[in-house]
Amino acid sequence: MKVFLYALSTCYHCQRTKKWLNEHQVDYDCVDVDLAEGEEKKRLVQEVKGLTGTTQFPVFKVGEQFTVGFNEELFKEMLGIT
Repeated sequence: MKVFLYALSTCYHCQRTKKWLNEHQVDYDCVDVDLAEGEEKKRLVQEVKGLTGTTQFPVFKVGEQFTVGFNEELFKEMLGIT
């Protein structure tokens, strides 16, 4: 199960999400959209907009499921953690 996080380097909720994932030893890929440059940044913003309809962060994605924001209970549910 592939876990991906779209984040902003300065976002408090993004930092909390990364910390939570690390504490729960979840293997994930992450991109800090605000640190990307030029066309890459535009592409990432469009990916987030296409997925969520907005540009709010963090976007936590597991397979085809996703959620926006920090929601520990939903993360656990999506990852099958009890």
